Amino acid sequence: MAEIKLPERVFFVGAPGSRWSGIAQNIETLPGFNVTDRDPQRQYEHHGFTGHMGAYFGTHWEFDLSLDSENLDRPFVHTSGTRILKSHEWAYHLDEIREHYPEDWIMLVHRPDMSCYAWWHEAGGFTIKYPDYLPYYRDSINMFAEIQRMNQSMFAFSQKHDLAWHHI
Repeated sequence: MAEIKLPERVFFVGAPGSRWSGIAQNIETLPGFNVTDRDPQRQYEHHGFTGHMGAYFGTHWEFDLSLDSENLDRPFVHTSGTRILKSHEWAYHLDEIREHYPEDWIMLVHRPDMSCYAWWHEAGGFTIKYPDYLPYYRDSINMFAEIQRMNQSMFAFSQKHDLAWHHI
């Protein structure tokens, strides 16, 4: 069997509550992934699990959405290995990511809107310490609307580029 060549970066996308962080953490256990963005300040735990680990990119967050490679590499101690770049808001920049980084991967995680919304609240909602959701999402009504928009944006991108979805 041929060995899969990993890219420099994986742009990891999922709406809040999609449980995408757990999927990213599982992928990062595989050989070849760089987890030097992990730091106790970039961790959030709930229900006895580490819900968030490592850097997150977003509006009003520690790392912004600039697609400049310097910004994307900033959270990491070194740049060897594949870096997973997590952002809910990548959902709105998928074509731009594909254009700027054609050799890198984009992974989309979908979960139904209401399931995302319910899990996000169950996991802590606006009390989540990292990252801080309040400045961008403002309230629960706006959060639900953003979850819907993000899921719609991911579906539109996948349809436009005839991408396949796989069940995990």
